[in-house]
Amino acid sequence: MKRVDIIASGDVQKVGFRDVVQKIGRDLGLSGTVENREPYDVRIVAEGEEDGLKEFIEALKIKRGPIHVRELEVSWSEATGEFPYFKILRGDWQEELGERFDVAVGLLYRSIEIGEENLALGRENLALGKENLAVSKENLAIGKKMLEKQDTMIERQDETIGEIRGMRSDFQDHMEKRFTKIEGEIAEIKAAIADIKGNA
Repeated sequence: MKRVDIIASGDVQKVGFRDVVQKIGRDLGLSGTVENREPYDVRIVAEGEEDGLKEFIEALKIKRGPIHVRELEVSWSEATGEFPYFKILRGDWQEELGERFDVAVGLLYRSIEIGEENLALGRENLALGKENLAVSKENLAIGKKMLEKQDTMIERQDETIGEIRGMRSDFQDHMEKRFTKIEGEIAEIKAAIADIKGNA
């Protein structure tokens, strides 16, 4: 069994840090104490298995919310077995009540900040939604124009096909008339040749 004596510095007083330390210690099966130390630090004494204490030290490096642990001074020694469990050593009731109010105000302030951040994100999402809607409308308008152009092209294609069919029909009629005329002329030439042969 080992003992660690830790001085935590940073934003560790009036932010609920001692409660978090107590919970981590109890969750790891350690015993010890945590208390505020003037003017701004927190002192932690913990005893238990060496691996558990190492995990405890790592878990104390908190940098979230109002808690910001900048430094941990750690001293190792042999365990004394003097602590039956992990507890918070509190100051007088006025100081503790003041700290509770400070923690509550800090949490409320953070909640307001988070609410404002969420509101800002909501506004950004709304703006993006409007932009996406505008782009969708533009794409729809472009799609309609393309369909209209496609319809016009199909109409023109139909007209062209109709004209080609008409030209084919006219050409066929013309060629039939020409063939009929040529056939008549050939018949006349044959008749004239026959007359010439008969008179010779």
